[in-house]
Amino acid sequence: MADEPVLIEQAGRLRTITLHRPDARNAINQALNGALATAFGDAESDDEVDVVIVTGADPAFCAGLDLKELSSTGLQSSNWERGGSWYFAQTSLTKPLIGAVNGPAITGGLEMVLACDFLVASERAYFADTHGRVGAVPGGGLTARLPDAVGLRKAKEMTFTGDFIDAPTAQAIGLVNHVVRHDDLMPFVADLAQRIVSNDQRLVRAMKANYDRGWATTPGDALKQEQQDFREWRVAPEDVASRRAGIMDRGRSQTR
Repeated sequence: MADEPVLIEQAGRLRTITLHRPDARNAINQALNGALATAFGDAESDDEVDVVIVTGADPAFCAGLDLKELSSTGLQSSNWERGGSWYFAQTSLTKPLIGAVNGPAITGGLEMVLACDFLVASERAYFADTHGRVGAVPGGGLTARLPDAVGLRKAKEMTFTGDFIDAPTAQAIGLVNHVVRHDDLMPFVADLAQRIVSNDQRLVRAMKANYDRGWATTPGDALKQEQQDFREWRVAPEDVASRRAGIMDRGRSQTR
């Protein structure tokens, strides 16, 4: 297990994928890239998985590309394609993906968390885009997803300066949903994930697909697609009736 670049844990319907190169701050080399691609692909194809969580082995979430490997091999796309691409496997997930950001998420690590559906950050988390310092062009969706998350001007500031922002700042600018004590991170994320599992998974995945399609197009086109899906979607009345009490009880518990 010590030599495995990715650790997998299954708890009920939750699959946790942990980047496991702690001595290298979970930097992405070709071995980790291939292992992540396999892990995301396996989670997608496994009918026993409803929600996926991605995190890092302390002390970091992910320091980005492994600069030691990069300095010796260069950024050759063919080298990465041999083992599959973590980015395409991650963004192909039809199941909700929660990022549990346990520590610094830098450059490629920032791109990985940006491609999650939403984020919970430890108090120890930091975020930065250091592509300009490395001299590598982003290839994991940063220039589209970062401004969508924090606004164009803040995204440009982060990219142009390479400055780090802490977890409270990341929450204030809309990059992360929650900031929690480090020791509470995984229990907090597991609780969120269980609440997702308790819903109709067919509906959850359809809505995720709607959000993802809408994000990739104009607001007008996204609205048209949503309306088309609304017209085509069919809900069995007996399903609504069976869930009604639970929905009402949950609403009351969260609005007291």
